[in-house]
Amino acid sequence: MDSQAFPDGFLWGVATSAQQIEGAIREGGRGESIWDRFAATPGRIADGSDASVACDHYHRWREDVGLLRSLGVGAYRFSIAWPRIVPRGRGAINAAGLDFYDALVDALLAAGIQPFVTLYHWDLPQALQDRGGWGERDTAAAFADYAAVVSRRLGDRVRHWVTHNEPWCVATLGHEAGEHAPGRRDPAEALRVGHHLLLSHGWAAEVVRQNAPGAEVGIALILSPVRPASESDADREAARRMDGSFNRWYLDPLFRGRYPEDAVADRVRRGHLPGPDLPFVQHGDLRTIATPLDFLGVNYYSRVVVRAGDGGEPVAVPVVPEHERTDMGWEVFPQGLHDLLIRIHRDYRQPAIYVTENGMAHDVGADASGRIADARRIDYLRTHVAAAQRAVAEGVPLRGYFVWSLLDNFEWARGYAMRFGLYHVDFATQRRIAKDSAFWYRDLVATGAVEDGAQQPNPRRIP
Repeated sequence: MDSQAFPDGFLWGVATSAQQIEGAIREGGRGESIWDRFAATPGRIADGSDASVACDHYHRWREDVGLLRSLGVGAYRFSIAWPRIVPRGRGAINAAGLDFYDALVDALLAAGIQPFVTLYHWDLPQALQDRGGWGERDTAAAFADYAAVVSRRLGDRVRHWVTHNEPWCVATLGHEAGEHAPGRRDPAEALRVGHHLLLSHGWAAEVVRQNAPGAEVGIALILSPVRPASESDADREAARRMDGSFNRWYLDPLFRGRYPEDAVADRVRRGHLPGPDLPFVQHGDLRTIATPLDFLGVNYYSRVVVRAGDGGEPVAVPVVPEHERTDMGWEVFPQGLHDLLIRIHRDYRQPAIYVTENGMAHDVGADASGRIADARRIDYLRTHVAAAQRAVAEGVPLRGYFVWSLLDNFEWARGYAMRFGLYHVDFATQRRIAKDSAFWYRDLVATGAVEDGAQQPNPRRIP
């Protein structure tokens, strides 16, 4: 087996988000989020659950920092809960919320772990949603104000900032498909939402740089290679349309200062826009959105294969049997990460890229000895890390890799059935149990190299 090493200084980390792990949604002065309201609506969450307790990280964060230390990771990506800082989105600031994250940052630094702070991971204060949410331009201004509050408090110690996590999910799943909070189904509104998210990113990047001189600022996008189900003209056209709406709709404004013309034309044909002149774009917006970034965060889980449906609309199709998919139903396709990184580097030439999320939903129980042998997750991570390493060898400026996720958690509309964690969480007792994948990742972090063959974790247990 050939061992492929990553360059010195490569950052290994894990990622979480506030809404998914913190719990304590009515404690410490926190306001209501759109996901609190969404989960309280019958039928919205698959298992009828909510995030009121989740992983109880709000109370158990010291224990969780200990897990990070045991893994040996150099970085931890977590998000700040906007309603914990500014409970109503604007106005009064909650000192207890700032104190919570202040203590977490200090503990991470004391453990030798770099904090990667994400300012928005989908938990909009419900009070702002009541006034139109991300569909209103004023919410972008409110986000910049919130970013200023957080960066003034933490900017002396936090050197890496992510403005938004996956704006496509917020806009499309939350406002077009209705599958995520706030559960809207309005394609025209979804386009406004996406623009306001990008605009707020540009404004927030400016204020973070003012408050944290020398810090690196980026954004995390969910991205996937899109492939046609066949070589027919119709399927190839469907793949182009999907790539335009899923990938290039966010990449092009950020790095080319414009929305892709072909994707705009597609939206006009579908009746989502009145014409090619986007009514929600004001003078100077695209220049603000295209503010140069220090890095791009790439969240990758699988590729997308599409065929042409009715009217040529892209329709995703499964191309592998169920046993080759994750519990989310996503194809395990590590080559897609390599292809995606190469494409981003070729087309957009970013100075630095981080894989800010990569992982697998895979639920496996403990054996009689208490061991959780999640061999499929180990194989998923190993093959994806190897794919990333190949991209590095081909010149991609990849600076780090973050596993999603540290803990099993509240997986949005899927509830608690989807387990992505390196650590199993018994939600009845809140006990954390290291899976074999945690041991494997610890060993990878220690060596900085991944082997191109089956690799078993070192049997030494994590304390």
